[in-house]
Amino acid sequence: MSSPSPVIRLHPDDNVVISRRQLIPGNRLEADVVAADLVPAGHKVATRPLAAGEPVRRYGQIIGVTTQPVESGRHVHVHNLAMSEFARDYVIGEDLRSLPPASLEATFLGIEREDGRIATRNYIGILTSVNCSATVARGIADHFSGPRRDGAALRDFPHIDGVVALTHGAGCATDSEGEGLTVLRRTLAGYAGHANFAGLLIVGLGCETNQISGLMAEQGLSESALLRTFNIQEVGGTTAAVETGVRLIETMLTELPRVERRPVPASRLIVGLQCGGSDGYSGITANPALGAAVDRLVAHGGTAILSETPEIYGAEHLLLRRAVSREVGEKLLERINWWTQYCDRHGADMNNNPSAGNKAGGLTTILEKSLGAVAKGGTSALQAVYEYAQPVRAHGLVFMDTPGYDPVSATGQVAGGANLICFTTGRGSAYGCAPSPSIKLGTNNALWARQQADVDINCGPILDGESSIDEMGEHIFRTMLATASGTRTKSELHGYGQSEFVPWQLGAVM
Repeated sequence: MSSPSPVIRLHPDDNVVISRRQLIPGNRLEADVVAADLVPAGHKVATRPLAAGEPVRRYGQIIGVTTQPVESGRHVHVHNLAMSEFARDYVIGEDLRSLPPASLEATFLGIEREDGRIATRNYIGILTSVNCSATVARGIADHFSGPRRDGAALRDFPHIDGVVALTHGAGCATDSEGEGLTVLRRTLAGYAGHANFAGLLIVGLGCETNQISGLMAEQGLSESALLRTFNIQEVGGTTAAVETGVRLIETMLTELPRVERRPVPASRLIVGLQCGGSDGYSGITANPALGAAVDRLVAHGGTAILSETPEIYGAEHLLLRRAVSREVGEKLLERINWWTQYCDRHGADMNNNPSAGNKAGGLTTILEKSLGAVAKGGTSALQAVYEYAQPVRAHGLVFMDTPGYDPVSATGQVAGGANLICFTTGRGSAYGCAPSPSIKLGTNNALWARQQADVDINCGPILDGESSIDEMGEHIFRTMLATASGTRTKSELHGYGQSEFVPWQLGAVM
């Protein structure tokens, strides 16, 4: 990659290369390849003549087939490349390897709860049982952290990072015994028990399907001085409910112990891995660099959660080769099969992804996107597979079944215990997810120049040979530790995090 070539060859078997910059006809790309089209940065160019129906390879893997003959030097994209089904070699554990433990212990300044959980932030949270109590929840939070309040109510509590209301659009008009309610309750319980919440309030309406009493009993939650609940109908309506919530949180604030950060091992980090607004460079720079950071985290005993099942579709065979057991591999295939059946039920197609922005950035099929997305998981062994919002107990690289939609996916990861998120983007995604900080990794220099107010780390220097993937991985790992120690990310400074709480809605809405 240190070559001045205008293109990047990712694998010797590839029949396309990736443009580093805008190409014009006549640009010499390789010894015997000359550009024949205008090709945007991050897009693909054929390196030899391709027949109609011929597989196109990137990363040495099939990303689709040509829909017409393609001459050497021509732009390869949605106009001449399409999704194709092909047999994947499902071999479990073939590439399994154990990373050697780190020689020197890495630490961060964490917050230890009385029960031993480790937090990276110290919030008070407000959850809702149903959409109908969302306005009250936001009203309570605004009393403490709203723009008109200027944080005055928390001035005497500098150890508290804020009061946040995480509201959602579900909780009623659903099967009381169905999968949708089960997943919602599991998600809410994961947040209720999250280490980054020092105290929590749950607000209901009173007549919804998702009764607070049922949520608490089913998920093993119980009221305490730092976990309080009430229903709007029981306290006298909206105004009284906001006043009730404010009083309860004011009481919590006086009862919360003053915490101090102290060094804890990196093994206590649980990092959710996300990519959104991906482009043709995602699988070349930010994603593999994040994978290098993940390998470091795993070597220190930490945990990384790879997710977004529709965005590993077509690359699942690579993860299977790293599964620690047949049980883990079969659980991953079970979730892939669930998604194909889910799409069939709704008349959808797994290749409805990439998005318009992904395609503008150079990605053509879900196969191509997935092969780049799995690079976030590094080379570590796949230790476990979890369903959405299940508590993550294993250490090392794990997989959680989630949709590809970033807010829904990250919500499941945080519910599972992620106390930090790393989020790669090529197009410029704007995202944060209280109570866990989110580090944004950009894939290219143009994005950094345009939107560095939202991006924490620029991985673009990899493209120019100014940094290696390993060097950038080390930088990302050190940023993980600093962020977990309290350094604010760009999304935190902008106030992202409350509106991005989006539990996965499953099942019929009645």
